[in-house]
Amino acid sequence: MPDLITLDGSIRNDNWVVVSRPAEGESLAVPDDQAALIPADLWLAGHEHYAGRDDIGVWFDSHEEPEALADKVNELPVIAVNFPKFSDGRGYSIARLLRERFGYRNELRAIGDVLLDQLQFMKRCGFDTYVLRADKDINKAAKCLNFFSQGYQAATDTDEPLFRRRAS
Repeated sequence: MPDLITLDGSIRNDNWVVVSRPAEGESLAVPDDQAALIPADLWLAGHEHYAGRDDIGVWFDSHEEPEALADKVNELPVIAVNFPKFSDGRGYSIARLLRERFGYRNELRAIGDVLLDQLQFMKRCGFDTYVLRADKDINKAAKCLNFFSQGYQAATDTDEPLFRRRAS
């Protein structure tokens, strides 16, 4: 299992397995003995089968829209957002939509091509756990999560921009 970084910078074992999208004509193979993150659209298609299970979460690819799960997001214990490459910023928008528009309260995880210098920005968008790319040093993650003491803009972690906070 790869390790996982939490919002406070601690490192823990990742007990969730990401289940890849099956090839056309194949069925989804969900492990029986382990918590699994499955493609969001497949969870939605089999919602009756997966409803109420705390060992099934979903993952979004960066080109997918979270609106499909809008009224069901808080039924999920974990939602992961895949960053296929570090330069693809659509995952940040997905995170903000899930937190701010749809009110998602559970674990929001960044997976894929996640780099250390992105962690602070991911945190501000609402992610609270992170699976780093395998070639990155996980022991540097805590420092990267808190590299800046204050953010200038309003985000999921603060409702007011810095100039308003300073004025009050």
